[in-house]
Amino acid sequence: MNIVNVVLSGGVGSRLWPLSRKSRPKQYLPLFEGETLFQKTVKRNYFYCDQILVVGNADNYELSRRDLHASGISDYSEIIEACPRNTAAAIAFAAFSQSLQDILFVSPSDHLISGKEDYEKAVTRALDLAKDGYLVTFGLKASQPETGYGYIEAAGEEVLSFREKPNLENARNFVKLGNFYWNSGMFCFQAGVYLRELMKYEPELYNKARLAWELSQNGQLGLEESLQIPSISVDYAVMERSNRVRMVPSTFAWSDMGSFDSIYSYLLAQGHPVDENGNMVIGSKLHTEFSGMKNTLLIQTKDAILVLQKEQAQEVKRIYERLEKEKPDLV
Repeated sequence: MNIVNVVLSGGVGSRLWPLSRKSRPKQYLPLFEGETLFQKTVKRNYFYCDQILVVGNADNYELSRRDLHASGISDYSEIIEACPRNTAAAIAFAAFSQSLQDILFVSPSDHLISGKEDYEKAVTRALDLAKDGYLVTFGLKASQPETGYGYIEAAGEEVLSFREKPNLENARNFVKLGNFYWNSGMFCFQAGVYLRELMKYEPELYNKARLAWELSQNGQLGLEESLQIPSISVDYAVMERSNRVRMVPSTFAWSDMGSFDSIYSYLLAQGHPVDENGNMVIGSKLHTEFSGMKNTLLIQTKDAILVLQKEQAQEVKRIYERLEKEKPDLV
């Protein structure tokens, strides 16, 4: 039985436009003490796992290779998706590539995690549960009302329900109730257990993903057969429906770094300059003055400028989606 770190690296990071683009998603931005989130993910899990398996897509696998090389890691394997088909299929490809008894420790490549001892405790518990045949997810106690995260309602390790990203009122209620956890998007299970549950609940996805895998060449999937695979998240396909799910309540510090609110907090803690009203500039060395504004971010790249109230960070995705239609060269 091998433990395989399945690193999911196909995300776009639309809520971090204009820093994050399709050609260089957020997990490859060297904003984090000179490293990328992808590099931090691989290094963080290196000592818990026997193998590294990167599941990326045709647009960014070379960025993964570059980051691995820069980290001094050459012993890894990869699966290259022809087009994004969401996490249920991405994990299925990883499972097809391994022995059924192997444990997949699935970790998104765009999360920031700290608290080594707490992290090790959570991972060790998750691996033990996975060895017993459970589908394991990690939950972080909801300490504040976040509308950008999914939630898990739990009683100890038993999962009662999964909740989609809530509005602010519901998020506040989740925190008040006290038994809700942020859904980390990290998972741990045996390859065979995952495939069996996927086949049970989403047989079409299972069969089409398996066909695409069988027709792949050297880990590279074909476009025509990939497009036939339903695009469904692993939460919806399996985790929300299986009776074999457990959650490890976790106390390590975690953020999906999915919005400029998170980036702002991280950079502020690292000593990034702000003015007396909490206004911050990212990506420009030009002298900048803010008048009549508080907690505002100005983000500049070579071809775009975004001015954003920190509290409205979740709205950037709408800007990204509009530009995708109106000015696709900017995304």
